[in-house]
Amino acid sequence: MIKIKSIEVLVYRYPLETIVQTSFGTMYDRPMVLVKLTDEDDLAGVGEVWCNFPAVGAEHRARLIESVFKPLLNGKLFDNPAEAFEFLTRKTWVLGLQTGEFGPMAQCIAGIDIALHDLMARRDKIPLWKYLGGVSDSVKTYASGINPANAEKTAEMALEAGHNALKLKIGFDSAQDIQNIKSLRALLGENGELMVDANQAWTVNEAREMMQKIAAFDIKWLEEPIHADRPDDEWRSLKASGNTPLAGGENIMGGRHFDRLIEAAYFSVIQPDLAKWGGLTETVPVARKIIAAGIRYCPHYLGGGIGLLASAHALAAVGGNGVLEFDINKNPLRSTFVDAFFKTSSNLIKLGESPGLGVEVDFRAVNKYRVQ
Repeated sequence: MIKIKSIEVLVYRYPLETIVQTSFGTMYDRPMVLVKLTDEDDLAGVGEVWCNFPAVGAEHRARLIESVFKPLLNGKLFDNPAEAFEFLTRKTWVLGLQTGEFGPMAQCIAGIDIALHDLMARRDKIPLWKYLGGVSDSVKTYASGINPANAEKTAEMALEAGHNALKLKIGFDSAQDIQNIKSLRALLGENGELMVDANQAWTVNEAREMMQKIAAFDIKWLEEPIHADRPDDEWRSLKASGNTPLAGGENIMGGRHFDRLIEAAYFSVIQPDLAKWGGLTETVPVARKIIAAGIRYCPHYLGGGIGLLASAHALAAVGGNGVLEFDINKNPLRSTFVDAFFKTSSNLIKLGESPGLGVEVDFRAVNKYRVQ
């Protein structure tokens, strides 16, 4: 059983040299919220909370944990992380109804869940991917975070690092989007894989038009061309309007919603973000359902190193032919924790046999970026 003795929340911000551009907003720094849980035997586990948006999101999530979740966890006994996940969800459901903040609540629970899994796997002295039922520690990655500005230069940097699969942000000016797609396809050649992410930028008619324009460039998937909550018939009409595979799922919450998404079958790639909803408790079973349905499970992730490692362990645990998103832009809040796992190239993570997430978190290494 787990008995939590203390909960610590730490907030970090790394000021960006290259801003992150999406069709709905811009990030001028990279935030990270870590949750450290210590049990009565002084064993600790660490998790990460999704906090990219809005700009004040990191501090807000940290205060939610301090004010709402810390009193619920302190001194509480749990048999396993799943029991804690159910307890925290149930105890905060009415507060979510009252405030409308289901997203932030779910993100806090997800971070806590990752920390509990790290703690439990450490107690069992096995790596998290094995604790979750995996048979291999290898995870393939693709390079994301390629902004419309200087896309070719960023792509060249990714290729030099060893990547052979790139994801470009589109959904801005269509002429610029097409030019960037042409440039990256030329850099990759016939064997490299190119994906594009519109971040919910278009109407269904605009998406149809763009799908026709990009059809000649062998796009591996088109991610979130329309709003995530658009009706199924709009998504089905997009699937029927071209041969480019559709991807999405980072903005879906709840197991039953993923069940419906899997059954609807218009996505070739489904991308849950375990730091945004579900943690490992809910995401791993969803991932197994995705794979069983013949759909590709490719975790979405854009944050610090702890969440990236958790996402890698989830993918290693379930297997399949998925690839893990890896932001190619400089971010010491990520690289400090994950660089050691890239043994040969940036397109392959070897998680190894160390217990839990596989990293001893040295908070001092990123202390200069701590803001709370």
